[in-house]
Amino acid sequence: MLIMVKSSDTFYLRTTKDVGNTNTYHEKELDLGAFVDPLGASVLRIHSVSIAYSDNTGRSTELAGNESGAVQWQLSTQNQTDIVLASDKSIVSSGRLICFNDQGTQKLPSYADDAVDVSPQTFKNGYLVGVDTLYFGGAATTTWAGDQYISIILECTTEKLNKESAVALALSQQ
Repeated sequence: MLIMVKSSDTFYLRTTKDVGNTNTYHEKELDLGAFVDPLGASVLRIHSVSIAYSDNTGRSTELAGNESGAVQWQLSTQNQTDIVLASDKSIVSSGRLICFNDQGTQKLPSYADDAVDVSPQTFKNGYLVGVDTLYFGGAATTTWAGDQYISIILECTTEKLNKESAVALALSQQ
């Protein structure tokens, strides 16, 4: 059963991506076809992005003593083969987690800092998306004990634009 969303209704899109621990970029598609139709003048407005870092069970991940680790991610309107700069026109949101463990045999990081570089919630009216697919990807350093998983939650609404504006938006994001 397809549930139709009114433009005033807030809803959440969620997904998780395994980005490994090999310093290699991994990406997955988020199908927005149920919400975005440029020819029908329907677009998606992302109001906020929330991120969680974990192992495959949702728990904290391990980092060997006296090691540092990083996990980077991005949400984009175009397929990517690696992390790109925030100035790339396709970037909707991006961020990173930086950790260090100076505790010897302790497995959990003693220092962690996560930052969202680009985020729709910092913009006055969120971020409009006119394409029917987003790409969520990332990479993690080899110093982690296992694969790193990044979960993303998007707070969204749909809205109507005139057909010309919706098509122009979609073309500008491809």
